[in-house]
Amino acid sequence: MKLRGLYAITDSQLLAGKFLAYVEAALEGGVTLLQYRDKSSDEARRLREAEALRNLCERYKTQLIINDDAELAARLGVGVHLGQTDGPLAPVRALLGHKAIVGATCHASLALAEQAAREGASYVAFGRFFNSNTKPGAPSADLELLEQARIKLHIPVCAIGGITLENAAPLVAHGVDLLAVVHGLFGADSSAEVTRRARAFNELLQNK
Repeated sequence: MKLRGLYAITDSQLLAGKFLAYVEAALEGGVTLLQYRDKSSDEARRLREAEALRNLCERYKTQLIINDDAELAARLGVGVHLGQTDGPLAPVRALLGHKAIVGATCHASLALAEQAAREGASYVAFGRFFNSNTKPGAPSADLELLEQARIKLHIPVCAIGGITLENAAPLVAHGVDLLAVVHGLFGADSSAEVTRRARAFNELLQNK
């Protein structure tokens, strides 16, 4: 499966009161991966929301990824995204099987990305590239890193951190396969605008 396109990431506070409506609007515009990111400890709600997202993703033929929770991913039969503090990747790959999508946060480190690739990552995520509302203190990555990653890695490369329609084009020009977007997609006034933005992000990637 080719991992290329828009990578939508949910934000519980940003999507409060319009969670499924806005997610479906994004899927309508075309999403390659949808990450369910919820840092709360309300496990019952997280299971309920993740199941609802899985059902939506199945309808739109989109792959669902769970942030930081391999056990929930295994329970739902979907993929997982691991941060640098979430432990080693190899046991997670063993838990989920060889077909599951397992992504890894690599901040601005090519060495971390190469290690993740060796351990079985499906894609690596670099960032942040721009000021980000979600992770204001994360280390910054640059375009030169993307060029090096293209040469050294043979798995898809994802960019994350403050990405909008206005600043995404240089990332695509430097070889990014996946654009991971939170506010730049879901920080919209209407579901119709979410769909429009999703389509526009995908057009940026298809033009390369």
